[in-house]
Amino acid sequence: MSDVLELVEARLHSALGEPDARAAVTFLGTDRIEVLRFVGDGVVRYATLGMSAQPMADPTAVLADPLRGPRAELVLSVKSGRAETGKVLRPLAVLAASPQVEGVIVAPGASLDVGEPLWPGAPFTSVLVAAPGGLVEDLALDEPLEPVRFLPLLPMTPNEAAWKRVHGAEALEERWLQQGTDLRDPLRQGVPLDG
Repeated sequence: MSDVLELVEARLHSALGEPDARAAVTFLGTDRIEVLRFVGDGVVRYATLGMSAQPMADPTAVLADPLRGPRAELVLSVKSGRAETGKVLRPLAVLAASPQVEGVIVAPGASLDVGEPLWPGAPFTSVLVAAPGGLVEDLALDEPLEPVRFLPLLPMTPNEAAWKRVHGAEALEERWLQQGTDLRDPLRQGVPLDG
């Protein structure tokens, strides 16, 4: 499956440029996950590399299909120079390893929580998985493999995450839109959720 990761890395380079840094994290019993950092236009983007090596398996399936199933990588975009976001590498790798470790399928609308600030002083411990197709286009693979989707991550405050559990991802995204929320601001406050 290393050829899949080579294709994924090539797609990331063509969409985001050359990474200026990369880090690798390995968790017991999982494949290695790398996090690549891309800097440009006042924005730092972190992209995982390794999550798509294996398809995500339905946790209720008796046997995981080694070929079929959704594949994804995660992309987080934040404004540069406003916070110590470089420390997000390990939490991102944890999220990218969650399909292997916890048997979850990461898809748009899902919430992922790391249980601690995403970086020092961050008001966020979780992220909303957004719809793919904007920043990095899906990567088609040979049949029967499903395409690799590059899923944007939108940091959520604990209150936003709780509100999303009740009202849904679409309602939270609509609230962000109404408030003109800059989701790339690493120091932003939570949006008003009353009414």
